[in-house]
Amino acid sequence: MRVLISGSSIAGPACAFWLHRAGAEVTVVEKSRAPRPGGHAVDIRGVARQIVEWMGIREAIRARQVDERGWALVDGRNRVLGRMGADAFGGEGIVAEIEISRGDLAEVLRDATAGFTEYRYGDRIAELAQDARGVDVTFASGVKERYDLVIGADGVHSGVRELAFGPDSDYVRYLGVYSAYFTVTDPGDMDNWYLMYNEPGRVAGLRPERGGTAKAQLAFREPLARYQRLSRDEERRVVAERMAGGGWRIPELLAQMPDAPDFFFDSIDQVHVKRWWRGRVALVGDAGYCGSPLAGLGTSMSLVGAYVLAGELAGAADPERALAAYQNTMADYVAEGLKLPPGGAKGFAPKSRLLIRSRALSMSMMTAWPFRNIMAKQFGKADAITLEDYGLGTHAPAAQLR
Repeated sequence: MRVLISGSSIAGPACAFWLHRAGAEVTVVEKSRAPRPGGHAVDIRGVARQIVEWMGIREAIRARQVDERGWALVDGRNRVLGRMGADAFGGEGIVAEIEISRGDLAEVLRDATAGFTEYRYGDRIAELAQDARGVDVTFASGVKERYDLVIGADGVHSGVRELAFGPDSDYVRYLGVYSAYFTVTDPGDMDNWYLMYNEPGRVAGLRPERGGTAKAQLAFREPLARYQRLSRDEERRVVAERMAGGGWRIPELLAQMPDAPDFFFDSIDQVHVKRWWRGRVALVGDAGYCGSPLAGLGTSMSLVGAYVLAGELAGAADPERALAAYQNTMADYVAEGLKLPPGGAKGFAPKSRLLIRSRALSMSMMTAWPFRNIMAKQFGKADAITLEDYGLGTHAPAAQLR
């Protein structure tokens, strides 16, 4: 079986790994001209930990993961209002036991697949035409090829989803927040804690990284999704205007923003697709089901989804039935992963100082009874699936795709 995957971040290479174990010939196409480094920290939670163990990449992740002691909410004088250690809730709290930058995790996954996967950078899928036996693909470069299966692993604004399922407006739900991420110099007093500061309708965060740097986040509430298709300079101007006059370390973060090589700005969205496959075109990860960074399970759902998708396809005589089984197996897990924490965007960026103080009080009590039981249920959703052994594990013989 020849499989084309669009997207080389996390879900794409993970799919390539497991599909290769299932006997497929895999090509990954990526519109960026080269792998994109950096990115905000992501976490690997619950059953996804077992996935990376089976892939044999746990040690590679351990060597690159961020050393975070936990999460702390601070005031304008950098005084701690509430905190949660990384060991809380069995390492599944706000900061998980396994935290790594998105770019580093993507590189680990690409390294694990480089020997048997063709990566094509600087190209994208321009047209799809499928029949009962396969998919004819026309690339933006003009190349035309035929595949048995096409997988969209290309994120919230998936090009594959738009071609085969319909426009973003049918599937992407804006949550009322815009956020920017970029690398800054480590201020030297974070003590390996992820620090978060709130002002009415605005959020600033600093996350520790390796090598003397930190990842800054600047976010703000906005009722309308009106900052679309802007240039990088326009995005920086919007962030500077919306965060102007902020307290804590916002001025120094804004001062470093223009020179940051990895500046990223986007709306915070969810993706809801009723059925993740159409014929021989399927979606995995954020392209099909994204809970947003607020829900906190996106990376884990991508890793688990890639494994289940490949596992259901392994040995399947009918790919479409296998894709239906993939969705059926993942449905409850994804439903849990799409649930936002209490308060959602309003809880993330409260719009009044009273609500900010109330949030700080509730955060300081999260690990105490009875709030601990409520939060344990929220964080426990990372284990809301039992993984089947498809015979694709590290020491098991690979099944074959027909």
